[in-house]
Formats: sequence, structure tokens, C-alpha cells
Amino acid sequence: MKHKKENSDVLLLGSGEGRVYACGTMTAVFKADENETNERYSVSEWILEPNSDGPGAHQHEENDEVFYMLEGVLSFLVGDKWVSADKGTFLRIPAKTMYDFKNESAAKAVVLNFFIPGGFERNMPAIVNWFEEK
Repeated sequence: MKHKKENSDVLLLGSGEGRVYACGTMTAVFKADENETNERYSVSEWILEPNSDGPGAHQHEENDEVFYMLEGVLSFLVGDKWVSADKGTFLRIPAKTMYDFKNESAAKAVVLNFFIPGGFERNMPAIVNWFEEK
């Protein structure tokens, strides 16, 4: 059994601080990831410019995701249905659920994301490359 050291350090980041990843018209800012949370969860902020597509429909086999809208309006595909989410909207997407999100409005949209358990940030370099080659 692998034993992990408990990370009990306080983590305080200001607005815009964190590990930033440019993904086309989306920007991801990772606030806490597996290194800070012992792989229990990852927290990131996703900023979508006006009239921006998201990551494309996909699902995670082992991970639940929680989204909390901070600014603007996003459209979320959940299963086979699109729903609108504005500031203050909470959305939990269980593992094995097909989903996507996009900004169809004329204003910037910002959503806070919790990925449970953590580890999603390991994919970010490949995701950034995918958007650059798109």
C-alpha cells in the first residue's frame, strides 16, 4: 500500500493566480491539484471568451465533476440535453456521464471546477497541444 504524506499547508491564491493553461479561446487556471490535495481533488477556474466552444463532448470514467458558475452564462451538455447555467448555478456531473460546455453569449464566462478524485491537471499539457494544433 502506497502511503502519502498528508499536505496540510494552507493554500491562498489571489484572483488570476495559479497554473495557467491557454486552450484556444478557453483559459484554465489550476488553483489546487494532486500535489496540494494528495490526489483527492483538483480545483480549476475555466474562462471562456464570448462565443467560444468548450472542450468537446467527453466523459470521465472514474471522476465526478462539480461546476459552479462565477460569471456569465455557459451552456452545458449533460447526457443528451443542453442546459443553461448562469452565475450561482451549481452542477454535479457523475463519472461516466457525457458532457460538454460552451459560451454562446457575447460576454466572458467563468466557471469553477472541482475534479474528484484529483489528477486531471496531468492532462493539461496534452490538452494545450491539442488546442494549438486544432
